[in-house]
Amino acid sequence: MTLDVPPLRFSHVGMFVRDVERMAAFYKEVLAFVETDRGPTRGYYVVFLTRHPHAHHQLVLSSGRPDSSGHTHAIQQLSFMADDLEGLRRMQRIVSARSDVSDIAPRDHGNAWSLYFRDPEENRIEVYLDTPWHIAQPHHVVLDLALSDEEIHRRTEARVRADPSFKPMPERHREQAEMLRAMGTAVRA
Repeated sequence: MTLDVPPLRFSHVGMFVRDVERMAAFYKEVLAFVETDRGPTRGYYVVFLTRHPHAHHQLVLSSGRPDSSGHTHAIQQLSFMADDLEGLRRMQRIVSARSDVSDIAPRDHGNAWSLYFRDPEENRIEVYLDTPWHIAQPHHVVLDLALSDEEIHRRTEARVRADPSFKPMPERHREQAEMLRAMGTAVRA
């Protein structure tokens, strides 16, 4: 069976944790991650961390991991980067045609366009690509992949430019590189 899967690169991981503050401190203090954003979203509290000046996050820590020793889900999501919006559309067609995929949700985060879905055991997967803009996260707006690339760009840019945290991505990359240097983290572009 040949699939029309677009080129994808593994990008970042999200983990459910019991104590967000403790885990964020550990990754910052032990592995020199820098915190890029934090906040409440859909009943959870998330912290975004990175070690790369061009990656808003490489690790997402999310509250919600049960304290019990029974069945727990530690991984919040697996994320793969697509090359373009057409890659997201292709993935949407593939997963929409399957009966064992659930929770298909295209989202516009302002700094990225994403397609979320769950695999047959309900593990969350994200396929996404970055936008040229940064706004504080978390930020969720429904993304209509039936629109043209130009219309998606136009709508996203108009919305993010109105956000007080807006900045062009190169400016955000410079800020993140400086944060990483201040932590003594080697910076590679």
